[in-house]
Amino acid sequence: MATLNLGVIGNCSYGALIDPRGRIVWCCLPRFDADPVFGALLAGDDPEAGGYFDIEIEGLERHQQYYIPNTAILVTRLYASDGGAIEITDFAPRFMLFGRRFRPTTLVRRIAPLAGTPRVRIVLAPRFDWGATAAQTTHGSNHIRYFGSDQVLRLTANAPISYILSRTSFLLEHPVSLILGPDEPLTHPVAHTAREFEEHTTEYWLRWVRQLALPLEWQQAVIRAAITLKLCAFEETGAIIAAMTTSIPEAADSGRNWDYRYCWLRDAFFVVRALNSLSEVQTMEHYLRYLNNIVSGVGGGGERVLQPVYGIALEQRLNERLVDSLPGYRGMGPVRRGNQAFEHRQHDVYGNVVLAAS
Repeated sequence: MATLNLGVIGNCSYGALIDPRGRIVWCCLPRFDADPVFGALLAGDDPEAGGYFDIEIEGLERHQQYYIPNTAILVTRLYASDGGAIEITDFAPRFMLFGRRFRPTTLVRRIAPLAGTPRVRIVLAPRFDWGATAAQTTHGSNHIRYFGSDQVLRLTANAPISYILSRTSFLLEHPVSLILGPDEPLTHPVAHTAREFEEHTTEYWLRWVRQLALPLEWQQAVIRAAITLKLCAFEETGAIIAAMTTSIPEAADSGRNWDYRYCWLRDAFFVVRALNSLSEVQTMEHYLRYLNNIVSGVGGGGERVLQPVYGIALEQRLNERLVDSLPGYRGMGPVRRGNQAFEHRQHDVYGNVVLAAS
């Protein structure tokens, strides 16, 4: 059964949610408000209908999950009843490269044996068009291409491609690296690239946390909250999303299932204020750039007013549609894309703009 006890990874271009057993159940690519490539979170009892990315161990007995301290890198450990154990490290690359932030729409998963002779099964099942379309595939010696209606994903791996395609269990005798992203070949071996990306991403987050002005009490909780808020920033434009998900019910079977993958000017102000209190002002600077673009486009008389919510790339119309191909979280639909709140008149938004700017 789906759960909201989820880990989050991201790089300020996209985000992914991972359940306690290491299964990626939500990820929209190439950006927060895109079609969910992995949408099992909203697929009811049939994760296959929504798409997911799973790494299973035979005879699973227990599991544990934690973040590498002060980073957005998530580690899941799976233990089998026969004494076998594996470790899965998940992250979205983010670091400085050629004088700018490198934040590709790339997901990296590293799998390592910890004990015994574990048998694992890799299930990569992306879906497109909000779960309505299964991916078509082609493959080479070290990669698989997944075709959707408007994008192509490439998995590059140093595990047997035939095992991944057929979902066959195999002995994990050495570490395996999986890199899923745009249909572009890697310029270095996949294991080298994955290891290098992890090292640089770890270094980035440690440096980012080190610059925070932290309180003496509850430091680890504050750091984790700060990283989570940072992951909700769409750095390309400066927008800050309210959440990475859509259609999670406000209450069971209430029908109050809204799409929050957009930028509410009120909510964004509170994020900016929280991070500013920790001396992290760069998110504010990027957000003010986004805000300036919005405000400069409002005026000229008539009915032009500030909307309470905008798209992450300044989209004004966020027309709401029902998605029939997904039953919703635990079957509690409807699933919605878009948010008709862009039509609302909420006059407090002007105050939030002034507060953010001041």
